[in-house]
Amino acid sequence: MTLATDYLQAYDAQLRTDAETPSALSVTRLGPLRLVTFAGGRGFITYQDLAGADEPAIAALVAGALEHFRADREITTVEWKSRGHDRAPGLHEALLANGFSADEPESIMIGPLEALCRNAPTPAGVTLRQITAEADVRAMSAAVDEAFGEAVDTRMAQALLERLARDDGMELWVAETDGRIVCGGRLEPVPGTDFVGIWGGATLPAYRGRGIYRALTAARARSALALGKKFVHSDSTEDSRPILERSGLLRVSTTTPYNWTR
Repeated sequence: MTLATDYLQAYDAQLRTDAETPSALSVTRLGPLRLVTFAGGRGFITYQDLAGADEPAIAALVAGALEHFRADREITTVEWKSRGHDRAPGLHEALLANGFSADEPESIMIGPLEALCRNAPTPAGVTLRQITAEADVRAMSAAVDEAFGEAVDTRMAQALLERLARDDGMELWVAETDGRIVCGGRLEPVPGTDFVGIWGGATLPAYRGRGIYRALTAARARSALALGKKFVHSDSTEDSRPILERSGLLRVSTTTPYNWTR
């Protein structure tokens, strides 16, 4: 058994449950699937495994899950979260046949929180802070959308504000310089586990390569340690994966989101 194998087993056992979606408005079961409704008209499909389903059974699960969300006119987008280490014959083809499109694969990274706190000085002229004010949350959400090359989605900002109001443990952190928010991300403690998730981290292109993302990650890690957590997990793009690897996190698998839009 390698450390990466141990981490992956813990990921499957502890994180692919209701703990994965603490902000869900509702969860419906369809066989092994969890069909999750989030604020802002977002649907989300996840599972611990596919229970040994063969190709026809997986095709039926995909069609049934999409039918569930189509019936709710409030749902405008649906994400199916696949993992590279799952046995899932025909899943890719079934998703495409039902109108989903695949995004770029991301790396599932896991490691000790302490590793993220080492050798991560805050760059000169940069301020790191946790935010809760509406104006800050909206500015952070817009900056992250811009950093990912996407149009500003005000629904995401609203969903974050609603989560803060529910006080479900999520923390929002930003880095500021030159009078603006240039990097932002979430910290999500996973109830009943030793894990936290570090999500949504992104830095505006003009400010990359300065250590800002690394410093903001360290700030979130220190906050998680203060909560008594031990391990961190993150789905990382190719921009952030090398930074997390240098900090001691391991790539244990991949995840590919498939998206459907009404």
